[in-house]
Amino acid sequence: MVVGVIRFDLRLHGIQSLKQKRSVIKRLLNQLRSLCPVSIAEVGHNDLLQRSILGASMTSTSEALMDTVFRQLESIIEKSGTVEVIDTENEFIHYGEKFS
Repeated sequence: MVVGVIRFDLRLHGIQSLKQKRSVIKRLLNQLRSLCPVSIAEVGHNDLLQRSILGASMTSTSEALMDTVFRQLESIIEKSGTVEVIDTENEFIHYGEKFS
């Protein structure tokens, strides 16, 4: 079993209030949840108008499958037109594998 996590550091454009930011982020999260088999939430920069950090995770049998899904997430975020991906960081943790 492999657990994968990814963090997206985002810059939001044209945001005038926290209410507007939360609306944009909520819409984006709902879109990502509906299109990809991940758990995803806003995990940082909650009180900054122009920034947000999203964290996503999933469990699978292979890193390759998760890497494909994580690239799909990034593509959807970039195509949303409301945010810019500044940085991403991912990690894969393997469980239950026997090493010689």
